[in-house]
Amino acid sequence: MILSKVTDLIGNTPILCLPVPAKNARLLLKIEKNNPGGSIKDRMARNMVIAALKSGRLKPGGVIVESSSGNTAIGLAITAIEFGLRFIAVVDHHAAQDKIAVLRALGAEVRYVEGTFREDEVAVVERQRLAAELAGKIPGAIFMNQSDNIANAGGYFDFVREVIDQVGGQIDAYVGCVGTGGSMTGIARGLKLHNPKATVLAVEPDGSIVFGQPGHPYYQSGTGTPAGDTVGLVLDYSCIDLGVQVTDAQAFETARYVARHTGLLVGGSTGGVIYKALEYIHRGVIGGNVIAAVADGGEKYLHTVFSESWLGERGLLDPAIGAQLDSWLGQEPAAEPAMPRLSVV
Repeated sequence: MILSKVTDLIGNTPILCLPVPAKNARLLLKIEKNNPGGSIKDRMARNMVIAALKSGRLKPGGVIVESSSGNTAIGLAITAIEFGLRFIAVVDHHAAQDKIAVLRALGAEVRYVEGTFREDEVAVVERQRLAAELAGKIPGAIFMNQSDNIANAGGYFDFVREVIDQVGGQIDAYVGCVGTGGSMTGIARGLKLHNPKATVLAVEPDGSIVFGQPGHPYYQSGTGTPAGDTVGLVLDYSCIDLGVQVTDAQAFETARYVARHTGLLVGGSTGGVIYKALEYIHRGVIGGNVIAAVADGGEKYLHTVFSESWLGERGLLDPAIGAQLDSWLGQEPAAEPAMPRLSVV
């Protein structure tokens, strides 16, 4: 098949099975890092642009302004090229430098928020404020506002269709990270139409406030809602069965473990999703065909998640997590971890 534009490469990503010995479960990883922008966010970025153009809110030759940790911005940059639009990405110090380099390579304009923020503090509130301000000052510009944009969730309908076709059977559970709520809402709604009994497990960083836990800084990028921000209107809690938290160490050590044992580089938030999927499979909470999205690749985090010196300086190295993963995946036995904080939605 010969395609005519880069955005035609979005979707139809493959699935890789991660064997879980001695359990009635298959952990099926949908490799969303294979999208042209390197993440699952390509799907919703293009959908939001098309919806804005169809509604007339965005005019031909107009300007898109968006707050992003990087992946949504990359998807918007690619789509802006397709439709001949100008794109301004508003980012903070938390954005991985490799993502910023990609944005600039694609011709996007990058604006950093000003202010003093902790290294592990995500400046979402200031990013959104600046993005809205810029959009209000630039003629023909709109603030895309992914957190409250209904077209965000709508961008994931094809993900569900693809999964059902690829698996060729019932989907029993979905485990995914929750940030703006677009992918979680769109995928969960679609899967529950396919199987109303499917269990949806939403994973946020320890320190995020999505499920009402106390907020504090965290290093996981592009996921969760930091203290001081509000949960986006896109998120539909009614389609989530369990909301759980994962620590930075659990997420990052799992990403590193997956790379060493499978050869697959996944991002930090995906590491957290895989850790929680394995934990709840072994607790007997989920089983059968369990879908998890590889939201982005580890290639964007080589200087952070995959750097032992960076992790060590921040106290994020924990060999016990690797031992636990060995146990879950049929290697050395390890003690069962304490039950984490859990919100039932």
